[in-house]
Amino acid sequence: MKHSLLKIYTTVFIAVGLLILSFGAGWYVAKENGENTQGQSGSVFSLHKHQNVDLSLFWNVWDLLDAKFVPTHGTSTAMTDQERIYAAIEGLTDSYGDPYTVFFPPVESKSFAEDVSGNFQGVGMEIGIRDNVLTVVAPLKDSPAEKAGILSGDRIVEVDGQSMAGFSAEEAVEIIRGEKGTEVTLTIRRESVREAFQVPITRDEIHIPAIDTELTEDNIFVIRLYSFSAVSINQFREALREFIKAETDKLVLDLRGNPGGYLDAAIDMASWFLPEGKVIVREDYNGEAEEDAYRSKGYDIFTDELKFVILVDGGSASASEILAGALQEHGKATLVGTNTFGKGSVQELVSLSEGTSLKVTIARWLTPEGVSISEGGLTPDIIVEFTEEDIENREDVQFEKAVEILLNQ
Repeated sequence: MKHSLLKIYTTVFIAVGLLILSFGAGWYVAKENGENTQGQSGSVFSLHKHQNVDLSLFWNVWDLLDAKFVPTHGTSTAMTDQERIYAAIEGLTDSYGDPYTVFFPPVESKSFAEDVSGNFQGVGMEIGIRDNVLTVVAPLKDSPAEKAGILSGDRIVEVDGQSMAGFSAEEAVEIIRGEKGTEVTLTIRRESVREAFQVPITRDEIHIPAIDTELTEDNIFVIRLYSFSAVSINQFREALREFIKAETDKLVLDLRGNPGGYLDAAIDMASWFLPEGKVIVREDYNGEAEEDAYRSKGYDIFTDELKFVILVDGGSASASEILAGALQEHGKATLVGTNTFGKGSVQELVSLSEGTSLKVTIARWLTPEGVSISEGGLTPDIIVEFTEEDIENREDVQFEKAVEILLNQ
């Protein structure tokens, strides 16, 4: 690598301390505020008094169901009072029409915590709701889902013959997840395939990968980042150290299929390429509070001699979009691939009583120039789509375009 690629304070690269914060690119963690008020019937009937809300209709319906309901078919279930309260709260959150605002009863709350920690059993894919349809954001690297051929953008219409219409992503996760060695069959609709088709997947232990590196024959250094986890900050720093040792000025950061993760990881990674104080992402509260801006820490060790391409696709979401959007708008990297997923909202995870929790959307992410990430995702500088022939021949035309750009700069 030419010495001009690095700024003269390269020693900062080794010496900088890295702080891992407790919030993510898609969610924050918070504790319950306020006290529970116990009613005469225990926690089920605990009420938070709102002067302008009349709950008499709710309790009238509750009492009528208690007095009159008779199950008439096999799908009717006898619910405990606590389960009915949970169902009522779920109905309240559903009424907001936001797929990312979700109430978690105890079992689901525990499962979500396992997802965050990165250790669980299942098929290994990130799913979300797009156009009211359960959609694969990205299968994880080397996961059962990836090995079975699941692709970003696949729409899941059935799980083991059960329609997913009307299910939230969290509800679908509970059905798809299962013990290692068991099988689940997904019915998939894919744009390139005329008819829906079934994909059987054997569940396994899932470990979320972080990063891979490679130096190609063309002397291009490649960093493949699979998630923005708690360990990825240090791993990315080590990858950049390898890049420097490789003595090349050509870098590819592959964020394809990366569903996101911790916000602080995206901020830290962007800081290696941006001067201190440059805006990386804005947090907009839609007028409810003053906008926040997350700025570069200013590691900024590379000069303008760096030749840099970032690969993105429909599986690049959340923290991936924050990092790619910042480096694109500040002119540090060329984006190649297809439009990103468009996960540009911020959720706060609030721990509640009895092992329950609430994930609630509190803001939206904007790029440094104020563009909403949720509005169709990021658009690459150079759009490269795969043809059916590319897929059959296993040709990575997006990576080939990145190589072409770097070799001709």
